[in-house]
Amino acid sequence: MTDAQLKDSKVFLAKRYSAERRFKFYGAAALAITTAFLLFLLVDIARKGAPAFFEHRTTVQVLIDPAKIDAANPAAGDFDALVKDAFRAQFPEITARADRKKLTSLLSQSGSDDLRAQVLKDPSLIGKTIASQVLLSADADLYLKGLAGDETNPVLDSLREKNLIEKRVAWRFFENGDSREPEQAGIRGALFGSLLTVAVALALGLPLGVAAAVYLEQFARRNRWTDIIEININNLAAVPSIIFGLLGLAIFLNVFGLPRSTPIVGGLVLALLVLPTIIIASRAALRAVPPSIKEAALGVGASQQQAVFHHVLPLALPGILTGAILGMARAFGETAPLLMIGMVAFIADVPHSFTDAAAVLPVQVYLWSDLPELAFQSKTAATIVVLIVVLFALNAIAIYLRRKFERRW
Repeated sequence: MTDAQLKDSKVFLAKRYSAERRFKFYGAAALAITTAFLLFLLVDIARKGAPAFFEHRTTVQVLIDPAKIDAANPAAGDFDALVKDAFRAQFPEITARADRKKLTSLLSQSGSDDLRAQVLKDPSLIGKTIASQVLLSADADLYLKGLAGDETNPVLDSLREKNLIEKRVAWRFFENGDSREPEQAGIRGALFGSLLTVAVALALGLPLGVAAAVYLEQFARRNRWTDIIEININNLAAVPSIIFGLLGLAIFLNVFGLPRSTPIVGGLVLALLVLPTIIIASRAALRAVPPSIKEAALGVGASQQQAVFHHVLPLALPGILTGAILGMARAFGETAPLLMIGMVAFIADVPHSFTDAAAVLPVQVYLWSDLPELAFQSKTAATIVVLIVVLFALNAIAIYLRRKFERRW
């Protein structure tokens, strides 16, 4: 090799190494930018949703007046009046009617519920003065959290100085259903609705998807019809989800007359939605099993069916489960198809069966995001946090199953 050729080769290698370094830099930069945007999004949602996980209460000395609470039937007593009268008594200087009304508006409309439950549990409290923890209204709660602007509230400031304000974890956010009162609204109904809906989708989509994948991959002959089926399955996986909602509206509601806004209808729609995903993932898992395993089973006298179900399918199970869980994770976060079948109504009750009217977490986010009350903004972000945690958990389970049962050949 001449000196000129050696020089040209060194220049070529230098350019190639420089190009490789640039490519690595571009890849690292893209990864860093993507991670930064993701972290910014997660931190912003968590910051906005954190206030919803806490609530404020005030301590009120309430006299359980026997004249208003009948010991024979305490459930019929006017506990709301007891709480409001006791709260007004703490501020005797406030006498104007408008100011007294504004004062009691600091308490939640359901603030006496805890006192009612306490007396019903122990009727011997009637006639006594007890310290009751009364839930504050959403506006008062926002003020104490520093989210209500620059306007001051002397009453709340006075209660805070007297150590009569207590901050607690808002367990009612996980225990209550939806409500028109922001401080009482919770996600239990939507969470149960999501679980019931996804359970129906899983019960229908998983066996049908796996059965279709096994047949297409192991038993079906390769001809024009199977090619058409495969093309349509791949196309259905890319169809917008709202189309499945229209299909569910036309078939399940209008033709079969199933009850609107129920987990069974939502599950049927989501089963159709995730079915192509499960079929494609299951076929990929079956195709990843080495053909020699099936051939060895056939070679020692096993039938085609025995070779598939006793040897190939068990080895492909980790990949099938991974695809099914990822499909369910997608179904858990879907909104558009469920809106089309009516799962957008205000439902305060927690569903207990597959035929009860229900909401789901993504639709709950949609409903709360459209409400004017400022308190619902943090509720919306908190629901998104819960939804993200559930989706992360499903993805973590998929990764765990894949690593636990994965076989290497």
